[in-house]
Amino acid sequence: MEKKLLIISSNHTGHGHKSITESLCERVNAHHDVKIHVVDGFRLGKDLLLKIGKSYGPITRNSENLWKMIWKLSAKKASLVDNFIETLIRDNFLLLLSEVKPDIILSVHPNFNGSILNILEKENLNIPFVTLIADLVNIYPLWADKRADYIISPTYEAQNKCIEFGIPGEKIKLSGFPVRSRFFLNNSKQRKYYQKGQPLNCLIMSGGEGVGNMKKIAVNLLNHFDCTVKIVAGKNEKLKSKLEKSLQPFGERVEIYGFTQNIQDLMLSSDIAFTRGSPNVMFEAIASNTPLIITGALPGQEEDNPAFAEKLNLGMVCKNPKEIQHTVAQLLENDGEKLNHIIDSQRNFINANAAEDILKFILQIGEPYLEKAKVKLS
Repeated sequence: MEKKLLIISSNHTGHGHKSITESLCERVNAHHDVKIHVVDGFRLGKDLLLKIGKSYGPITRNSENLWKMIWKLSAKKASLVDNFIETLIRDNFLLLLSEVKPDIILSVHPNFNGSILNILEKENLNIPFVTLIADLVNIYPLWADKRADYIISPTYEAQNKCIEFGIPGEKIKLSGFPVRSRFFLNNSKQRKYYQKGQPLNCLIMSGGEGVGNMKKIAVNLLNHFDCTVKIVAGKNEKLKSKLEKSLQPFGERVEIYGFTQNIQDLMLSSDIAFTRGSPNVMFEAIASNTPLIITGALPGQEEDNPAFAEKLNLGMVCKNPKEIQHTVAQLLENDGEKLNHIIDSQRNFINANAAEDILKFILQIGEPYLEKAKVKLS
C-alpha cells in the first residue's frame, strides 16, 4: 500500500526549512511506495499569514532587536500563537487533508505544530504527527508539543531542551541534521589538507537573507592574506550592489553573487567559509567539509549556535570583523594545524545518512496506522 507523507514547510522564513524538506524529498527515489506532498504552511493562512511569513526577511535584515523581541514574546505565549494560526489555516488545512489524504504529517516549522495538532484533536482525526526540529540549541517551545507522536531532534542540545519543556524521552528521536546530498564530497574526492603557503579561497555568506558585515570581513582578508574572496549576498539585492561598488578596486580577487542555487560548488571550492550561525548553512558547510568561521548569529534561535560549533571544533567564532586577521592567522599557524584539525572534526561529526534515517523512521511510524486501515478495508 502506498504511503502518503504530507510535509508542512516554509518558503519564506529563511531557506533552511525548504532545504531540509528537499533533503528528505530527494531520498524518496529509494522508496517506491512513498508519495510526498509538500505545502508552504504560511500559504494555508491566506494573505495575512503569508504576509507575516514574508516579513521574516526584511525584519532579520534590518532590525535584529525587533526580531529578538518577536522571538521572545512568541516563545512566552506559545498557546496564543498556536490558536491564532489555527484560526487562519483551519479551513484550508482541512481541505488539504481531504485532497491529499495523508498517512503521516511531518512539520519542519515550529509555527504549525500546535495549530495543526489543535485541528486534528478537535476533528478527531487520527493521523500520526511528527515534528522535525530545524534548530540546534535554542529551540522555541513551539517545537515541543507533547501531543506529537514523535519529535525528531538534530542534536543532543535540542533533545535536552525538549525534555526541559516536558517531552518524554521516548518521544524524542535523535537523528543528526538532514543535508541535501549535493553538499557531500565523494569518498574518492576528500578535501585536501591545507599546506603552508598555499593561496586561500574564502567564501563569505550569511544565510539566504544576506545580513552581516560582509564588506569589512572581505577587506580585512584581501588586505592581509594571499586570497580570493567570493561573497554571497543572498536575496539582499541592495547589499549585492553596494558590495560590487565598494570592492571594485580589488578586481578579479573578488566575486559577488546574489541568491544562488549552486552554493555547494562555492563551498566545495573554498578553504574557509565565513558565515552567520544559521543551522542550515552551518551544516551544509560541515557536510562539504569546509572549515567555518562564524561571524554572528540572529538573536533567539541562533544565538548559541556559534558556541555549539566551537565546542565541537567544527569551526571558530569571530564576531568582530577587526579580529578576522588574527583568527585566520591562528588557523594557518604551524602549517595549518588548527585548520586541518577542523577538517578532521567535521568528517567525524557529520551524519551523511541523516535525511535517509529520518525518512525511514517517519515511514515506520505510519506502518501501524496503515495496518489498521487494511483491516478496515477488508
